[in-house]
Amino acid sequence: MAQGTGSINSDYRDWEWSADAGERARLLQSPSVETVPKSGESLGATSALGAVFIVVNAALGAGLLNFPAAFNMAGGVAAGIALQMCMLVFIIGGLVILAYCSQASNERTYQEVVWAVCGKVPGVLCEVAIAVYTFGTCIAFLIIIGDQEDKIIAALVTEPEGAGSCPWYTDRKFTISITAFLLILPLSIPKEIGFQKYASSLSVIGTWYVTAVIIIKYIWPDKELVPVEIPTSPSTWMAVFNAMPTICFGFQCHVSSVPVFNSMKQPEVKTWGAVVTAAMVIALFVYMGTGVCGFLTFGTSVDQDVLLSYPSNDIPVALARAFIILCVLTSYPILHFCGRAVLEGLWLRYTGVTVEEDVVRERRRRLLQTVTWFLLTLLLALFIPDIGKVISVIGGLAACFIFVFPGLCLIQAKLSEIQETRAVSWWALVSYGVFMVTLGAFIFGQTTANAVFVDLTA
Repeated sequence: MAQGTGSINSDYRDWEWSADAGERARLLQSPSVETVPKSGESLGATSALGAVFIVVNAALGAGLLNFPAAFNMAGGVAAGIALQMCMLVFIIGGLVILAYCSQASNERTYQEVVWAVCGKVPGVLCEVAIAVYTFGTCIAFLIIIGDQEDKIIAALVTEPEGAGSCPWYTDRKFTISITAFLLILPLSIPKEIGFQKYASSLSVIGTWYVTAVIIIKYIWPDKELVPVEIPTSPSTWMAVFNAMPTICFGFQCHVSSVPVFNSMKQPEVKTWGAVVTAAMVIALFVYMGTGVCGFLTFGTSVDQDVLLSYPSNDIPVALARAFIILCVLTSYPILHFCGRAVLEGLWLRYTGVTVEEDVVRERRRRLLQTVTWFLLTLLLALFIPDIGKVISVIGGLAACFIFVFPGLCLIQAKLSEIQETRAVSWWALVSYGVFMVTLGAFIFGQTTANAVFVDLTA
């Protein structure tokens, strides 16, 4: 791919919104990545190995709990693994495309690259999609907290004989609310979230522990853990696509990838290709281990959240639940920060006010945005107890970040090149971009329509 130094299609100031204000409202995509300079200034300090860890950090998370159920929906181990391997090619390709377009456009975050390369309409759609995705993910995180706390409380609280109902303080709505108000809301209010990076590293260790527990429980199962039925093939060919939202949700680290790329000591596309390949292979083994072993342990009876399938009094699993709660508690403020930053950028661009002129009202607006975001996600989490329903929706949006926007960026970047003749490689890359956009649009449409249909017929 030819690399350029100038911005591609960067003249988007003709819109009525203020581009300058929007540019200054930077989106901190990962707490482990410091703000990095643009070209012409000193480069970042992240090594290739460090970049691998950060990308793995961004990819791994509480989404792994849904992978055993995804294998069940796909129709078995063979179908689930084949689907992951096929999608991994496009996932890695999308990450490389974003790095190439970041270099060519001289932009440092995902939505800024889309703005510069594709123009105003895709740029705004990208920002709105990020806001909706982070909002939905925050809802999923609160549901996960409720799921794990239900099991932990069930193991700790012994109901007296003849009791007709559980104590009020064990009610799911109460436990989610008290945890959210005491721990999540205070962590979400600060203007910056750099302090979260150490807790985020601990949460990654937690996800590895969860995977280890699920694998060990499959190798040395408890006597009461007997799978009901283990399908070996999908019921229909369309059933395989039901697992796509979970896979897209699990591997979606593309929004975080652009700042990671620009934070490297040598931000080169070739080096970045090796980094993301190594990171995605690591994530693949983690998700595959969790999905295969969790599915084979429980078969068709596996819950959407695999940890709910284990007994409440299992101590290693209880520790895994505690790790997942920690992971979610540290991840919610990060996702909220990303969504809030996008909304702030949209507001500043719409009003035409620069950050310097809006310092006085920033704190009041930030508090209002945070409290409103927090209360809405909490309210929806209290009345949507099934994490699978949330992932089926936000998984479709994740497909847009993995396929649609990188595909559009690749198409526009190649079309903007000034060449007398179009080489075969040029046509191949444009065709690849068209295929990515088509595939991403299909996944988004299919998963969203399926989610709506299931909700309406439930």
